[in-house]
Amino acid sequence: MTRRAGGALQYTQAKAQEAEQRPIARKKTRVVVLGTGGAGLTAAITAHDHGAKVKVFEKADKVGGTTAWSGGMIWIPNNHLEAEFGSRDSREESVRYIMSLSHGLIDESLAEAFVDAGPRMVKFLNDHTPTNFRTIPQFPDYHAEFPGGRTGGGRSLDTPPYSFKELGKWADRVTPSPYYPGPRLSIYDTPLGQAVPESVPEEELERRSRNNERASGQVLIGRLLKGCLDRGIEPRTSCRAVDLILKKRKVKGVVVETADGDEEEVEASAVILCTGGFEWSDEFKRAFLRGPMTHSVSIQTNTGDGLRMAMRAGAMLGNMREAWWMPVAVVPDDYNSMGRVLIAGIRSLPRCIMVNRKAKRFTNESSNYNAFGIAFHEQDVSAFDYANLPCWLVFDQGYIDQYGFSITDGKPGEPPPQWVAGAATLKGLADRLGILGEQLEQTVSRWNSQCAASHDDDRQRGDAAHDQWWGDAAQRGSTQAPMGPLDKGPFYAVEIKSGALGTKGGPQTDWNANVLDVDCSSSMIQSLPSLRGDSAKLQPISTMRLKLKTTMAPGCPLGLGVTSSRTFGLVCNLSGRVW
Repeated sequence: MTRRAGGALQYTQAKAQEAEQRPIARKKTRVVVLGTGGAGLTAAITAHDHGAKVKVFEKADKVGGTTAWSGGMIWIPNNHLEAEFGSRDSREESVRYIMSLSHGLIDESLAEAFVDAGPRMVKFLNDHTPTNFRTIPQFPDYHAEFPGGRTGGGRSLDTPPYSFKELGKWADRVTPSPYYPGPRLSIYDTPLGQAVPESVPEEELERRSRNNERASGQVLIGRLLKGCLDRGIEPRTSCRAVDLILKKRKVKGVVVETADGDEEEVEASAVILCTGGFEWSDEFKRAFLRGPMTHSVSIQTNTGDGLRMAMRAGAMLGNMREAWWMPVAVVPDDYNSMGRVLIAGIRSLPRCIMVNRKAKRFTNESSNYNAFGIAFHEQDVSAFDYANLPCWLVFDQGYIDQYGFSITDGKPGEPPPQWVAGAATLKGLADRLGILGEQLEQTVSRWNSQCAASHDDDRQRGDAAHDQWWGDAAQRGSTQAPMGPLDKGPFYAVEIKSGALGTKGGPQTDWNANVLDVDCSSSMIQSLPSLRGDSAKLQPISTMRLKLKTTMAPGCPLGLGVTSSRTFGLVCNLSGRVW
């Protein structure tokens, strides 16, 4: 390792491998982990298995954070499981892919640290916890056509369903997802996870239900939580961290506010921040974000507590303008407790387009959620307003007949709910939306002609492997998978809002996850690692030196968070530093 200007540690693979061979110091040192999402639970397991006494605190009354609400995938390039189905990934290609998405802003040493630590993390957790990660064959990277990208899958992983009976009294203490209530299907089981989709038999779903087997983000949290419980690590819930204890600019613990309103000082040799983003703080959103985020879909306890504490300690921040942007539709509160739905795969299906207030298409509707969300921030400089807000998802009766109103899980042929705008003609629909009917007719006419020609000359929808995978599974691998005309009335529209899964910004760190101060020196804020998946660290799309505007692949946010936790254990602890 060498010092750079400002004192940040330079990553080298040779030094990391050398550190991994050293004896592990088994000092009985206390580590405090704040947060119980995928990153927090992985950090707790890693710290424990490297000799530390671990305490875990969770702000909410249940564990799991936004991870428990997610699809539960992680993105780990060059993992050892890829070889099981003949995939030939490599470290070089993985780093090349990340760097190809960097716009020149990624610190390559951080990309290397992530790529080196990820496979070790997967193997460690599979060998020592119930995680049981598996590859999703043929699931392409989001930008598979970029250098180092993969169309053949293997980098995105999920875990099989898991019986929550194994968790005992903790089975009901994992926060349930409003988007995937009672999840019985993993991504691997869905059409997204299969090149040739096959439905899970009803009797198998019934068996899973009887056995309380859960999938998606619930299973990832359940398996990691079991790993913690097996080690005697029981998170303390309803405990909000409010401040760090600093002595001579060194972190010596944390102040926690309990459910009773009392403050408790917890001494520690290290405090690990896994506290989520700041998307539910209006103050921080106004201060930092580059565009509107009106409909967050993450857990509401993400109000920036870790960020606030790090700033008080003098931390340097990075990538504060960015988030994991996600298009969102507002639905009645009786549909789910959040009153909103993520708009991901359903806009990739044929027979639908997106239009703005000028009744024009403005982006590739099939692009990945994060890249798509950026289109909401385009400025109309003449109007001094956002060019693509408001906007609508427009679809026809053919969409309903073939796919149903999938925003609320409607079955094919069933009419959309009454709250959905509809009309017999495109002009009638435009009148209901308050946009120009003639322009909407022209927009749809042009789209239909491009569908007939099997190519979207305007927005290149269907060119990418991602588009062809996320469209109609029956047409997978062709431009027809996401393309189809709007030619059967009546026509419908749902307004789409600018939402996010979480924010990306946070304390800047060096390659081994130490938070840097405003002079970019890790020595000034010792023992304050930041391991959030959306922190300014190993964020290939957005952060500190990893500043991209899009996400790399399915499972990218969780993969980064979980791996950064493992990076801290492997690199810091194995190099002889026990927190």
